[in-house]
Amino acid sequence: MGANGKIAVVGAGLSGAVIGRELAQAGYQIEVFDSRNHIAGNCHTERDKETGVMVHVYGPHIFHTDDTEVWEYVNAFQTFMPYKNRVKTTSKGQVYSLPVNLHTINQFFGKTFRPDEARAFIDEQADKTIEDPKTFEEQALRFVGGDLYEAFFKGYTQKQWGCSPTDLPASILKRLPVRFNYDDNYFFHKYQGMPENGYTAMIERIFDHPNITVNLETHFHRSQSENFAHVFYSGPLDGYFNYELGRLGYRTLDFERFTYQGDYQGCAVMNYGDVSVPHTRVTEHKHFSPWEEHAGTVCYREFSRVCGPDDIPYYPIRLVEEKEQLAQYVSRAERETAVTFVGRLGTYRYLDMDVTIREALDTSRLYLSKKAAGGVMPVFLHSPV
Repeated sequence: MGANGKIAVVGAGLSGAVIGRELAQAGYQIEVFDSRNHIAGNCHTERDKETGVMVHVYGPHIFHTDDTEVWEYVNAFQTFMPYKNRVKTTSKGQVYSLPVNLHTINQFFGKTFRPDEARAFIDEQADKTIEDPKTFEEQALRFVGGDLYEAFFKGYTQKQWGCSPTDLPASILKRLPVRFNYDDNYFFHKYQGMPENGYTAMIERIFDHPNITVNLETHFHRSQSENFAHVFYSGPLDGYFNYELGRLGYRTLDFERFTYQGDYQGCAVMNYGDVSVPHTRVTEHKHFSPWEEHAGTVCYREFSRVCGPDDIPYYPIRLVEEKEQLAQYVSRAERETAVTFVGRLGTYRYLDMDVTIREALDTSRLYLSKKAAGGVMPVFLHSPV
C-alpha cells in the first residue's frame, strides 16, 4: 500500500495487538511502537528461571467474559485452560472467602443461616437511615452494615485508593457485594480461564503476521504521526500531548517478590483487609496455572500508591479533579486528525481484558468500513468523559 498507507500502532498490549492484527490481515502495513523491552503490556508473563513458575510480571490477569466472539478470538491464538478465581481474605486474625457469601457470613457471625435467614439478617445490619448513598462508605453501610464493612471493605479500600472511603464516590461499590449462597467463584462470567503458555505467548502469535513490524524500547512522538495514514494510540492520553495540561491521576502498584519451597498460602490470592497490614494482598503465581506442578513458588506482596512520573500507571483515579483535567485533554484530542485513542490508557478508563479486546475489534472494523466508504475515523470510539 506504500508509505502513506502505513499505520502506526502505539503500544504492544492487547489493544495494539488486536488492532494491528485485524488491519494487517486487511492488507495494511503496521508499525508497532512500545517503550518497554517486551510485548503484552501489563499482562506480560514469563517463566521464572529459579522455579519454572509462569509469573504475571505486573500482577495477575484473569480472563473472564460473556462475549463468545472474544473468547473464541483469544482461543484461536492460545489454548485457555479452565480457571476459577477463588479469593481469600485475612481479617482480624481469621481467613474468609470472598466475595462475601453465605459461608463468610456464617463464619463471621458464628451462625448457621440458610439463604433467606442470612438475607434477613444482613438487611437488619444495613443502615437504612442512608437513603441516597454519596460515598463508598455510605454505600457499604447502606448495603451490608458496619461489621462487614469494617472487616472486608474499609481497610482494603483505604489501602487500594490511598484515601478514606468517605472521599470515594458510591459508584465504586456499584452493587451489593454479597451472595446468599456458597458460591465463591469471584466472577459470574460464562467463560473463565488462563492461557496455557501465558499472555505473552498469545500476543506473540497475534503479532505473528508478515505485515506487522514491532519496535520495542522505542518511544513514539506525536510529531511522527505525519509519517502514517493513521495512528492508533494506546499510550497515556496525557502523554500524547507531552503532559502539557499536567498529569492525569493514576494508582500504581509495587511488588515485593519472594520465593518459597512448597506451597506458601494454599491459594492464588490472599487479600489483607486490616489497615495495620501495609500490603493489599499476596498473590502466589503457580496457583494461576493449576495444571502445572512446581516444587518452588513465586509470590508477590502488592502495595498500592499514587503513580509518579517514572511509574507504571495501573488504574485511573477518575475523581473530581482528574475528571476536570480529563475533559480538557479530551477537548484537545478531538481537534486531532488521523489518530484514534484506544485502550485503558488512551481512554483513561478501567477496562477488563475482554472489553479491551472487544473495543479493539470494533475499532479496527470501524476503520475498515470508514475507509471503504470514504468516511472519517473518530478520535474516540468510547468517550473518556
